[in-house]
Amino acid sequence: MTETAISIQSILAPELTLTGVVGSSKKRVLEVIASHIASQYAELNEDQIFNNLVARERLGSTGIGQGIAIPHCRLENCSRVVGALLALNEPIPFDAIDNEPVDLLFVLIVPQEATSEHLELLSQLAEKFNDRAFCQRLRDAANADELYSTIVAS
Repeated sequence: MTETAISIQSILAPELTLTGVVGSSKKRVLEVIASHIASQYAELNEDQIFNNLVARERLGSTGIGQGIAIPHCRLENCSRVVGALLALNEPIPFDAIDNEPVDLLFVLIVPQEATSEHLELLSQLAEKFNDRAFCQRLRDAANADELYSTIVAS
C-alpha cells in the first residue's frame, strides 16, 4: 500500500465520532448519521445521504458481524470521502451476516465517481473491525474524544 492511500484519519472528523447514540432501529440510526454528516458538510443533502444509505442496505446488510456495520454509499455533489464512527448506547438489529445486533458503525460516504481507493478503504476497515481486541477498545471508550483517538491511533 502506498503512502497516498486514504487513511481513516484523513476522512474521519472528531465531530463525526459519536458515542452513546440512541437508535431504536437501523433506519433511525441511518437518519441520525445522515443528519450529523449533513450538519458538518453543507454541500451534502441529508435526505440524499439517508436515501442512498437505505438503498445500499436494501442490496444487502452492511453488518459484517461481531456487532459491527460499515454502512456506505456513493453520493452526488460529494467531493471527498467522509467517514463517521458511531457507538450506540444499545445494540440494534441490523440483519448482519451473523444475525447479531450491531453497536459499532463506521459510515463511509464516497463521491459518485469513487475509485478502487475507496474499495481499499472498505477493506482496511473490515480488517480492523475483524480484530476483537480493537473492537473492545472502541466499545470501552468513555466518550467521543477517546473513541476518536482509539480509531486514529490504530
